[in-house]
Amino acid sequence: MKLDGFCIFVKDMPLMIRFYRDVLGFEIKENEDTTNVYLVKDGTLFLLYRRTDFEKMVDKTFEYSQSFNGHSEIALSVENYSEVDKVYQEILKRGATSILKPTTEPWGQRTCYIADPEGNLIEIGSFNEH
Repeated sequence: MKLDGFCIFVKDMPLMIRFYRDVLGFEIKENEDTTNVYLVKDGTLFLLYRRTDFEKMVDKTFEYSQSFNGHSEIALSVENYSEVDKVYQEILKRGATSILKPTTEPWGQRTCYIADPEGNLIEIGSFNEH
């Protein structure tokens, strides 16, 4: 098997489309009233799927986090340490919620965490100091 991509199940599709498009710069071409949104970011398939529509499709009900979702993260990388700090500040101005301000970890990665409007964690980091 080959990893093809990943999906997050969303409650408010228009809000989440605007976040991933306008705050993180993902290219999304579907309308905001769609059931699911496909996009490719750096060669990886990323899908937003409306929770209620997915539940209808599989005829099952699921439970969802009502706050920050600590089950997984989306990891994005940037060129170097200073870019981590720069991107963090830019996306906070565009409406992201801070979880962890930029920090250099003992293993040599400069990283920060934000959350999307539905509490999914997003890491932005780099292992390159310069």
